[in-house]
Amino acid sequence: MMFSFILSPVAYGAKCCVRNLTFTLALPFSVAGAAFAEPVTIFALGDSLTAGYGLPEGEGLVPQLNQWLADQGADVTVLNGGVSGDTSAGGLSRLAWSLTDEVDAMIVTLGGNDLLRGLQPSVTRANIEAILTEAQTRQLPVLLIGMEAPGNFGPAYKTAFDQLYPELAAQYGAQHIGSYFGLIDADATDPGQIAQYMQADGIHPNAAGVKRAVESLGPQILTLVDQLD
Repeated sequence: MMFSFILSPVAYGAKCCVRNLTFTLALPFSVAGAAFAEPVTIFALGDSLTAGYGLPEGEGLVPQLNQWLADQGADVTVLNGGVSGDTSAGGLSRLAWSLTDEVDAMIVTLGGNDLLRGLQPSVTRANIEAILTEAQTRQLPVLLIGMEAPGNFGPAYKTAFDQLYPELAAQYGAQHIGSYFGLIDADATDPGQIAQYMQADGIHPNAAGVKRAVESLGPQILTLVDQLD
């Protein structure tokens, strides 16, 4: 079951902190009998949850995910396209120059800062749709990780925001994960149940929380890579 977080002004990297970490892995890929002739590069477009806000460089999402992939023997590199404080509009604005020729697929994790600013779901939807359209034009498979609106925005807002991710994923043929925080504990119904996996702000995961998220996300990345066969 997914759950919602009440956002505070410190959420999603209000102290702008950009970490671009690139790890190149060159190991044979033999997961589930699959074999890839060439290395795979995935661009992770996101905000502070992707950037690794509040964590030492080696403990953020991208380095932990790259280590997980390496441990599976996957010749896959995830590039850190996380910018703390970024909205869906910010992600869209830098997408074209971020997608170099080496990029084979994308992870998109945006929307938390849209919620923080109280942007209308229609605005977020338009930006995410534009990102998926660009990926489709470039024939890049996408894994879209959703966010859930807190209940204090009202039921209509929450319904519109929560539904935009699965609806756009279905429309554009993207893989979909319902909630980033659900990667940490899919069964939790209250943020307090994962407090031990969160930083003091209650919004960003600590290193242990990221580790749990990576253990859930990793197999989804391998599925994304399978689409490149």
